[in-house]
Amino acid sequence: MRPVWAQRTVTLAARGRGCHLVTEEIVNALPELRQVRVGLLHLFCQHTSCSLTINENCDSDVRKDMEDCLGRLVPEGANYRHTDEGRDDMPAHMKSSLFGVAHTIPITEGRLNLGTWQGVYLCEHRNGGRRRDVVATIQGSTDAHLPS
Repeated sequence: MRPVWAQRTVTLAARGRGCHLVTEEIVNALPELRQVRVGLLHLFCQHTSCSLTINENCDSDVRKDMEDCLGRLVPEGANYRHTDEGRDDMPAHMKSSLFGVAHTIPITEGRLNLGTWQGVYLCEHRNGGRRRDVVATIQGSTDAHLPS
């Protein structure tokens, strides 16, 4: 069994506020992924005002509804103490904590083993878009055999 370990930082393009499907952007930045027969991809976003989640990858209305729901759960304009970077700053931190900044996804036969309708979202919680860095760590094997 030949182990594969790889780590790189994937810089995601700046996007406006909302939930954005980034699965393809992440996969395209990780050529080592195709070598792995069985393994794990760990994603860790290095920011406190955005988050990662896995959800519906087909209907873009799901992403819009997610953003609308987050806005109702953690509204701007509440009486927050932390406003150093603007009205959207503290709500962005709270939303990031709600969804989290890390996910681990199985790799099977060189592909992410997501469900049929699952994709990786970058959820941008600030009004102005920023580039976001995601540390991607691959661990696995090139010749592991899966049960039939």
